[in-house]
Amino acid sequence: MIKLAIALLFAGFGLPALANPPSPAPGIAAKYYLLVDFQSRQALAEQNSRERVEPASLTKLMTAYLSFKALKDKRLSPGQILPVSEKAWKAEGSRMFLEPGKPATVDELLKGMIVQSGNDACIVLAEAIVGSEEAFAGLMNREAQRLGMSDTHFVNATGLPDPRHYSTARDLSLLAMAIIQDFPEYFPLYSIKEYTYNNVSQPNRNRLLWADSFVDGMKTGYTENAGYCLIAAAKRGERRLLSVVLGTSSDAERAAESQKLLNFGFQQFETVRLFAKGQTATVLPIWKGVGNSLKAGFLEDLYVSLPKGQSSKLKATLETRQPLIAPVQQGQPVGALKLTLGGRPLVEFPVVALESISIAGLLGRGWDSLRLLFR
Repeated sequence: MIKLAIALLFAGFGLPALANPPSPAPGIAAKYYLLVDFQSRQALAEQNSRERVEPASLTKLMTAYLSFKALKDKRLSPGQILPVSEKAWKAEGSRMFLEPGKPATVDELLKGMIVQSGNDACIVLAEAIVGSEEAFAGLMNREAQRLGMSDTHFVNATGLPDPRHYSTARDLSLLAMAIIQDFPEYFPLYSIKEYTYNNVSQPNRNRLLWADSFVDGMKTGYTENAGYCLIAAAKRGERRLLSVVLGTSSDAERAAESQKLLNFGFQQFETVRLFAKGQTATVLPIWKGVGNSLKAGFLEDLYVSLPKGQSSKLKATLETRQPLIAPVQQGQPVGALKLTLGGRPLVEFPVVALESISIAGLLGRGWDSLRLLFR
């Protein structure tokens, strides 16, 4: 590895590798929590965020994610009418009060699931997408693995308790961010404060939608074992933070502790862009290639979060793999950008090739050989 010191010009992605795990935020009364900056994907504060817990109705984020995916793939449509099975009608726990003889549209079911936390709605959607809730659970687990949720396993679409049904604050943050990033057109559903179906009006259980104008989603959960849980998304200006609070003692406490955590992140941290998407961070020598240099950088905008007023203490070291020998494909890792703050390791990001470099001379030598054969 070769180390190159580079200057960072402040112009204004899974979670990056943190050299030092974040510290707990002061005074958060929750057994498990995590605060993440959406742009940098950095954890700003955490406690027990990798411990497996019962996710309760936070499970419905995955049911929603797969429903949004089915809509995008045209396997479902918003106005499509779906039958209500007896299993869905008899679902335990929170419901939107579906009836077997009264089919519902996909749009109604999504609102019933997201706003009213309807277990009956989840089962109808699961059955429509893949035939049964059991098969849907397998789909949930495959999607969880794809998203990097390595400590998660689902056995149902609702979050009803089961010893084999678990997740972590970290994994749930990955899922919530995936919804915001992959399906921005459906994210506003999480800000609806009340929904009426079958003449029954139910409020969104996320109290922060009323208490904090910056909060625009996401989802609550509760079981006796899980306690009161809340994933909250908030945006101030260009910054978006996501808090995951699990295992509090009451509805009021999960809202209060989530708001404290979000305020802590907005007040104590700032997020800056280090490099734009496709911007050349460095030019590296390359051997045996067409040309003798390779542009390297990042395929997405690169942000870093740090305590406010500390940007002057931020230093970067670029470590590259040498010697680089062609061929190299665009997007191939060629090094790492390691950041320190005040001399202490902060975070590390992979550096990738911004272009493809093929092996030099193969085509030319091939034609020369053919000409020699037919002289």
